[in-house]
Amino acid sequence: MSTTETGSAPADTGAGDAADAAADAGQAAEGQAADQGQVADARELGAAGAQLSTAPAEDVHVPSLGPLGWARWFWRQLTSMRVALLLLFLLSLGSIPGSLIPQTRTDPVKVEDFKDRHPDLAPVYEKLGLFHVYSSVWFSAIYILLFVSLVGCIVPRTWQFVGQLRGRPPAAPRRLTRLPAYTTWTTDADPGRVLDAARQTLAGRRFRVHRHGDAVGAEKGYLREAGNLLFHVALIVMLVAFAAGQLWKSEGGKLVVEGEGFSNTLTQYDDFTSGALFKAEDLDPFGFQLDGFSARYERTGPNRGTPREYRAHVTYWKGADGARKKKDIQVNKPLKVGGSKVFLLSRGYAPVVTVRDGSGQIAYQGAVPFLQQDNNLTSSGVVKVPDARDRSGRKDQLGFQGFFVPTFIGGQFGMFSQFPALDNPALFLTAFHGSLGLDGGTPQNVYQLDTSRMKQFKDAEGQNFARRLVPGETMTLPGGAGTLRFDGVRQWASFQISHQPGNGWALAGAVAALAGLAASLFIRRRRVWVRAVPDGAGGTLVEMGGLGRSESARLPEEIGDLALAVQAEVPPVPVREPEPDPGAGPGADAGPEPETDAGPEPGAGPGPEADARPRPGADARPRPEAAPGPEPAGPQEEDVPEGEDTPARTDPSEPSGPAPAADPADPSEGARA
Repeated sequence: MSTTETGSAPADTGAGDAADAAADAGQAAEGQAADQGQVADARELGAAGAQLSTAPAEDVHVPSLGPLGWARWFWRQLTSMRVALLLLFLLSLGSIPGSLIPQTRTDPVKVEDFKDRHPDLAPVYEKLGLFHVYSSVWFSAIYILLFVSLVGCIVPRTWQFVGQLRGRPPAAPRRLTRLPAYTTWTTDADPGRVLDAARQTLAGRRFRVHRHGDAVGAEKGYLREAGNLLFHVALIVMLVAFAAGQLWKSEGGKLVVEGEGFSNTLTQYDDFTSGALFKAEDLDPFGFQLDGFSARYERTGPNRGTPREYRAHVTYWKGADGARKKKDIQVNKPLKVGGSKVFLLSRGYAPVVTVRDGSGQIAYQGAVPFLQQDNNLTSSGVVKVPDARDRSGRKDQLGFQGFFVPTFIGGQFGMFSQFPALDNPALFLTAFHGSLGLDGGTPQNVYQLDTSRMKQFKDAEGQNFARRLVPGETMTLPGGAGTLRFDGVRQWASFQISHQPGNGWALAGAVAALAGLAASLFIRRRRVWVRAVPDGAGGTLVEMGGLGRSESARLPEEIGDLALAVQAEVPPVPVREPEPDPGAGPGADAGPEPETDAGPEPGAGPGPEADARPRPGADARPRPEAAPGPEPAGPQEEDVPEGEDTPARTDPSEPSGPAPAADPADPSEGARA
C-alpha cells in the first residue's frame, strides 16, 4: 500500500501542473481576445469615436536622453492636469500660514509681539518666510509654476478646439450596432428622403450636420469644451488679478473724531501698507469729515448691549475743489470714491479735557480718543501735555492715564462699564510729571504713556493721586502743578481706506470660472449618425446610433426622441414576412433557416440598453408605429408570463417519446433537467 501511495503522488502532481498550465493558457487566450476585441471596436468606430475631448493624448514614449528630451518630459509633466491640481492645492495650503501668522506688511506690531512671546519659534518662522508669506520665494515659485502650467495647458487645447470647430462631424462607423445607443426601423420612403428628414430634424435641434454618402453625421455639445477652456482662462485671470492687487495695492487706517476730517495723503494715515509697485501719485484725491456718529444697542433680554446699528455721518469731496456730498457709512456698506473704498471698522469715545499748567495757562485742550477694552466700551487712554510749566515757569511736562466708562454704576462693578451707551459717563485718571520722552525725537505710541522718566503725584496722605470725574468737574493737581477739567465726550470712528486695483478682475474671473465649470460638468458632448439603405424588399432600412464622451443614461433617451421625430417625417412600416408556399404542408421539411450576419449580439456591447437593442434585419426590430397587417398562417406562439415554463410546440416531423436523460457530469444539462 505504501508503494501505491508513493507512486500516486507524482501522478497527481503532474495532473495538477497540467491543469494549471491549461488555466494559464485559457486566461492568456481570454486576455488576448479582449485586447483584440478592443482593437476591433476602435477599428470599427474609427474617426467617429476620436477627438471627443481636447485633452492632449498621453505619450507613453520615453523621451530620449539629453537636455532636449528631459526638457520635453518636464514640460509635459508641468502642463499635465495632475500637476496643475497639485500646484493649486499647494497654493491653497501655503496661504494658511499667511492667515494664521501675523504678517509684517499688514501688522508689524503683532509680528514683534509674536517674536517676543515665542523667542524659540520666531527664528524658524523667519527663515521659512512665514512672516511675509505672500512675498516669500517658495510661495512665488508655486504661483509662477501654476501660472505657467495653466498657460501651457490652454494654448494647445485652444488651437485643437478651434480646429474641431472648423471641421465637420466624422463619417458614420461601419457597424452602428456597436454604439452604446442604437435603434432601427423600416420605411417605404426612399433613402434620400430619409436622410433629408434626418438632416432637417438634427439641424433643428442645433446639431452640426454633414452628410457622408449613405449616412448623416451630427455633433453637439461643443460648449462643454468651451466651458473647460473658459474655466482655465478664468483661473489665469484670477491669478493675474491677485498679483496686480498685491503689487499696486494700498491700505491704511485712520481714527477720526467727531468734527475732524481726513485727506487721502500719506501723512494723514495712522498706519499704511502698500504693494511693491505702488506710488504716492496713485492715491485717489478725496477727503471726508466725520459730522457725527449714531449707534443703537439692544437694551433688554439676553442680547443686552449688542449693537443693532452703527452709522457714521460724513461729508466727502473729490479733489481740492470738488462738491461736498453727504453720505452714511455703515458696516459692510463702504463709501466708494474713485477706485478707493472707505470701510467703517469700529467706534469709541473721546473725552474732551482742558489742562492748565502751574502758571494758569491752557497747556492742552481737545478731545482725546480712548481705546475700547471690552464690549461695553470700557476704554483706556492717556493725555500728554508736553508744553506745561510749573508755578516757577520751569518746563515740567504732565501726563495723565486712566479709564473712561460710558455707563458707570460703581460698587462691586468697579471701573467697568455696564452698557456701551453714554448713560452715566465717568473718567478715572491718575497724574504724572517729568519728561514724556518726546524731545529726543523717538516715535511713541500716542495711546501709551512712558512713565520711566516721570513721577506720579501724591496726595496729602502720601498715596498715589487719582480722581474720578464726571462731565463738568475739575481735578486739581497737588502742589499747584495745574488742573484738568472734564468738559464732555465726543465719539470717534475708525476707518480703513483700501485701494485694490485687481478686485474687479478677480470677481469677473471667479464668476467666469463657475460658469465654465458648470458648462463642463452639465453639458454633454455627443454624436449621432443616421444611415438609410435599401432593405432588398422594396423598402428602406434606417439605422440610428449615438455616441457620447462619457456614459450617460440620457443618451438612449435622446436617441429615442430623435428617432420619433424622424419617424414623424418618414413613418415606419411593419416588417414584411415571407409569403408561405401553398404546396407545403404543415409537416414539410422547409430545411434549415438561412443564417443572417446581423453583427454581434446587442447584449455584448456597452450601454444601458444593450440587451434590448434590436439587430438590423432581424425580426425583433422595433416597430413603434407599425400598421396592423395580416396575421401569418399557422399556429402562433402565445406570450408566456415571466417565470412560467414555455409550453412545448408539437412538430409532426419530430419523434415522440421520453426526453433523453441528462448527463450528471454536465451542470448545464442538470440545470436544464
